Amino acid sequence: MARVAVADLKSHLEETVELRGWVHAVRDQKRMQFVVLRDETGLAQLILGKQEQPSELNETISALTPESAVTVAGLVVADERVKLGGLEVQLASLSVDSPAEPELPITPDSALDKRIDWRYLDLRRPDRRLIFEVQSTVEHAMREHWREQGFIEIHTPKLMGSASESGAELFKVDYFERTAYLAQSPQFYKQMAMAGGFGKVFEIGPVFRANPSFTSRHDTEFTSVDVEISWIDSHEDVMAFEERWLAHVLTVVAERHGEQISSTFGVEVGAPKLPFPRITLAAAKDLLEAGGHEAGGGGLDPDHDLDPPSERALSAIVAEQTGSEFVFVCDYPTSVRPFYHMRHPDQPTLTRSFDLLWRGIELTTGAQREHRYEQLLAQARAKNVEVDQVQYYLDFFRYGAPPHGGFGFGLTRLLMQMLGQDTVREVTFLYRGPNRLEP
Repeated sequence: MARVAVADLKSHLEETVELRGWVHAVRDQKRMQFVVLRDETGLAQLILGKQEQPSELNETISALTPESAVTVAGLVVADERVKLGGLEVQLASLSVDSPAEPELPITPDSALDKRIDWRYLDLRRPDRRLIFEVQSTVEHAMREHWREQGFIEIHTPKLMGSASESGAELFKVDYFERTAYLAQSPQFYKQMAMAGGFGKVFEIGPVFRANPSFTSRHDTEFTSVDVEISWIDSHEDVMAFEERWLAHVLTVVAERHGEQISSTFGVEVGAPKLPFPRITLAAAKDLLEAGGHEAGGGGLDPDHDLDPPSERALSAIVAEQTGSEFVFVCDYPTSVRPFYHMRHPDQPTLTRSFDLLWRGIELTTGAQREHRYEQLLAQARAKNVEVDQVQYYLDFFRYGAPPHGGFGFGLTRLLMQMLGQDTVREVTFLYRGPNRLEP
């Protein structure tokens, strides 16, 4: 007998079926036994009557423990009184494939660190599974749009001989007779693809940052989503692409999971209105100051980036004024941007760069890149970059590179904001942070 999914039971009325899953709950009453079985697609009620002399099957059910893996067979019948889809399965057999120990180590109310200790049990919860159903839809929708637009998918190396962006936040590893570094980003190599004539590329892959931060939005290993586009005129071209692409992704998620996300997490997902508002960093700080916002860490200083409280305050102001949950903050000073970001020709202290904020958190960072070798070399020296360490990267621009730009962001941060979760740890399959290398 072939296994039937719980979600497909309605198409098997008055048929005997086989179900396989986990024991969600057991109610052992005087004359009737009820088992709620959970598989990847939902919950089903199983029912078995008791005779004066309990059967072997009755005794098996009485001994069941929650989360045991079981295989059952029974007749599917309709009963409008049953809350689980108006169906129940009259048990004919039940076998325990793998029993669970009587005391579960976690509950849904356990502390997050404890739940991560037992992540595989935590992931059995339907709301946790939904997170990864949505993640799968998000990645498929991203790739769908990219491929429709003629993008090429690349897979860049994660072992590097030098820093991929800066000398900070690097993990060093022994590599035969030398030291290697885990890639902080695919930045240099996606730009190499531009010099290689690929035109438009994307990558979804792991990156590593030795960041000793314990905030809700940082981790030491995460999945980065990266895009690079050739033959652009400015960073505006990159922003225009990103907002269309994100609108497509959110539309697909809303169509496929919107109702379930709303009922499970209390969050509405829908297609955003385009275009997203744009505001320069300088204008954003003026807006914050006019609103009486005082940011820590030099957040309102013209030579500093926005700190998290400033990002939240700015998003709130923009949402109130425009109705948009998104806002592009543009034209960051050279002091807070890497050497390869292109400078404004008429304002050389500013870069053609941007951050995209969503619901108060920085989602993406992007820019037009400097593609002219001599200018790039000068900018590297001005930033005190050790040129010999990045000469292999600079060489990409010695033989005719197209004007290009792109953006990158962490997939878990997108999911966190989309699903209204408090931390990236909830939306990461297995979280890695300064104090966590297990499970």
